[in-house]
Amino acid sequence: MSVTTNDIAKICQVSRTTVLRALNNQGRISEETKERILKTAKELGYRPDLLARGLVKGRTMYIGVVVFDVKNQYFAQMLSAIETEAQKQGYSVNITLHDKNKTKEIELIRKLADYHMDGLILSPVNEGEEFAHFLKNLGIPLVIIGNKVSDTLPFVGIQEKEAAKEAVEKIIKTGYEEVIFVCPPLGGIDEGNIFTHRERLAGFCDVIAANTKISSQILSNYDYIEEAKKIVKDSGKKTAFFCSGDIFALEIMKELKKIGMKTPRDYGIMGFDDIEFLNYITPRLSTIYNSVEEVSRTAVKLLIRQMQGESVSMNYFENYHIIDGETL
Repeated sequence: MSVTTNDIAKICQVSRTTVLRALNNQGRISEETKERILKTAKELGYRPDLLARGLVKGRTMYIGVVVFDVKNQYFAQMLSAIETEAQKQGYSVNITLHDKNKTKEIELIRKLADYHMDGLILSPVNEGEEFAHFLKNLGIPLVIIGNKVSDTLPFVGIQEKEAAKEAVEKIIKTGYEEVIFVCPPLGGIDEGNIFTHRERLAGFCDVIAANTKISSQILSNYDYIEEAKKIVKDSGKKTAFFCSGDIFALEIMKELKKIGMKTPRDYGIMGFDDIEFLNYITPRLSTIYNSVEEVSRTAVKLLIRQMQGESVSMNYFENYHIIDGETL
């Protein structure tokens, strides 16, 4: 059973108000009494109920975060940056995972609201105006990160479409005659909010449309590995893959290596996100740095500004840039 301020007051033979003054270092109280109370609290292992204290003050100093998962290194980097920045600003973080389950996500958001989080940072699987309306009606400051929901909700990310266009243009300028866009989430059943992938697809399509001599394909299913093998074997053209995620690129590299095909000798390949794991992979994957740490820190700062009553813009974009690896 946890120790309460009433327990300390009883042992020290003082009022609960006097105990609170000593613990909070506030109000008039003699040094002797204060020291006796603090010593007793320490001996009993007293820990303050920060949530209850926060509710009295009108804030809990907690930020709720709802994301896909922590197995994906992109989200692991995101959560690490959010927690670090939040702690720097004096806030703790309550992290929950929706596992791409739309119903679960809404339940988690409601639960965090019921726990009186001061604000929310969401990387959502839900989308559409109905979901946007639900979020607005919570009456809690929030920021969307990664997968945009609505122009009426604060969003932090990068210019996904422009980044993809630059990547495809670089591939073509390198001399590739065929560019394959790899994005399994596009073909998934009820994948939910895949805003980032749709934007990357749009960038790919724009560049291909402007370069009519370039052959192209889109691999939008999770059997993309076998399709990639067939393309490299049968194409007869200088082929490069542009993957809407580093993990897809790494899977292709791994499986093609098993059948004796290497990059960039037999094919080119480029990822997206620049996850930290790439630092340990040879050859170093060419990719796009998507500023996940900067995006996450900005999301925390933007949320805190809202919690302090400031008005904020609806769209914040961090910089991105191409990482010249060894696979093109």
